[in-house]
Amino acid sequence: MLGKNRIKLIKSLEYKKFRNKEKLFVAEGVKLITSLSDSGILIATLIGTPEFFAGAGKEKEAAGEIIIAEEPELAKASYLKTPPPCIALCRIPDYSTEEISPMEELVVCLDDVQDPGNLGTIVRLAGWFGIKDIVCSEQTADIYNPKAVQATMGAIAGVRVHYTSLIRFLEMHKQGNIEVTGTFLEGENIYSARLPANGIVVLGNEGKGISPELFSSITRKIRIPDFSGGPGKPESLNVSMAAAIVLSEFRRRTARA
Repeated sequence: MLGKNRIKLIKSLEYKKFRNKEKLFVAEGVKLITSLSDSGILIATLIGTPEFFAGAGKEKEAAGEIIIAEEPELAKASYLKTPPPCIALCRIPDYSTEEISPMEELVVCLDDVQDPGNLGTIVRLAGWFGIKDIVCSEQTADIYNPKAVQATMGAIAGVRVHYTSLIRFLEMHKQGNIEVTGTFLEGENIYSARLPANGIVVLGNEGKGISPELFSSITRKIRIPDFSGGPGKPESLNVSMAAAIVLSEFRRRTARA
């Protein structure tokens, strides 16, 4: 049975201050929870219907606590319009930026991306394109926001998301001769620019782009060209759309047959 206090706890985790206090985040749905159980992220509590647990294997084994609940109880706890048959309370992992190797890998930095849906979509893209680490400014949306978690479609299990001062992070790696590529409305055309297999790519805020204080840390600027050629063109691309184009182009250039 899923008691009132447990439902209250789950609902409180919609807010960052309670996620930070409890060191927990909420994951919903079989696919997402299966991905998390495979990744090594700790599942503190797994809540599900009797039908779910009848077919659950590794998900059940990975959980520290099991709670069997009926669909009406899950509906009260769920953030989704259509409640899934299972909800997990997962431990927020503690990642270190010392694990990041831009000399060997392509790393994405996000400067004050505000929308949790955009952030989750970028994490999903990173997982697709084999990006292991995303470094976020301290003002970027929280990846453990329920909306962001769901938008990752399970990729949160395989992509490490860090929060730190981007100025310090970029300056440290710039001094190590790491190429830091920034995405702007002006700069080299991404389709003709030389794109490395490693280094750092910086994506900016939805409305303001990359912060001026980061400009000196960026070693080159690239842009996605506008092909509209007429009136009524969009002012810019959504940051998650831009991320898809940028990561695809980086990987296309460096892909091995």
